Amino acid sequence: MLSKKNFNSLRKYSRFIHRDLSFFFSGVLMIYAISGFMLNHKKDFHSDYSITQKTYQLNENLPKDSKLIDKKMAVHLLEICKEETNYIKHYSPEADLVKIFIKGGSSLVVNLKDGSAQYESIKKRPIISCFNKLHYNPSRWWTIFSDIFIISLLIIILSGLIMLKGPKSLWGRGGIEFLIGLLIPLGFILLS
Repeated sequence: MLSKKNFNSLRKYSRFIHRDLSFFFSGVLMIYAISGFMLNHKKDFHSDYSITQKTYQLNENLPKDSKLIDKKMAVHLLEICKEETNYIKHYSPEADLVKIFIKGGSSLVVNLKDGSAQYESIKKRPIISCFNKLHYNPSRWWTIFSDIFIISLLIIILSGLIMLKGPKSLWGRGGIEFLIGLLIPLGFILLS
């Protein structure tokens, strides 16, 4: 059991530990918070890619059979969406349709019967996709750093719980807030 003097000394040092670890890991915590928000809303939008669709109407004579579309013609069709330099390959899912694959995952589907073209642009979100990558443990070194981060978060929590005294401490209002903050996620776990 700690004496009152030792506990006060521990409380004093917990302020320094809490402050310094909090500043040191704030950047990591901010990145995790942003990517966590994005990943929480996967049903609302794709967090790694920006996906847009646009419909065009081609005003030229097109062959009625997709077998007549060669690479040269497919590249020409990509001019409508300014992707002619990004051709990968094409194929025909149906006799009157041709799908052209574009570098980066985008595509153009052309209906040879009515001349309509559906362009789907897929662009990687440059910063957010990198943040999201950290949630998937990209390397052994990141795993080691993440383990240090987790241990440090526990130290930040424990030092935060003991550094205050009086009615705002763990034995006062702080304890009630801590308990509520613990019960909310436990409630979701139990109810789901």
